[in-house]
Amino acid sequence: MPRSSSTLRNKQKHVVARVGEVEPGKPIVREIKGRQIGIFNLDGDYYALLNRCPHQSAELCKGRITHLSQSKVPGEVEVSRVGEIIKCPWHGWEFDIRTGQSWCDPDSMYVRQFGIKVEPGEALVKGPYVAETYAVSVEDSYIVVEM
Repeated sequence: MPRSSSTLRNKQKHVVARVGEVEPGKPIVREIKGRQIGIFNLDGDYYALLNRCPHQSAELCKGRITHLSQSKVPGEVEVSRVGEIIKCPWHGWEFDIRTGQSWCDPDSMYVRQFGIKVEPGEALVKGPYVAETYAVSVEDSYIVVEM
């Protein structure tokens, strides 16, 4: 059932980490609204996936981050998308970190993905506040998940 645009507009923002905390190849897990969410850094692009394999509910972020192996001809393997695939730690099912799509059953199996973006610290504190103000500088950017 498609979500209405008003549902999409009412998503809450959750600051989950500083940009420097999420190293490429080493996801971090944060709990948001009772859900374990894996945060991934793929060369400066950030992705958020539910930390649960849809096959049998393993903690997906405990799996190995790997690459895509494909073969057009028997005996010849092509390796691509290095660091963009995560393997379930229990049964080795592979999922695309960028989309959540399964490589075992791409038509019906996927890991839930969440909206994520990087916002400068000063953007997170804007509001209709009336108070005495002082000059403040923000020196870091934060990763924000929308749910």
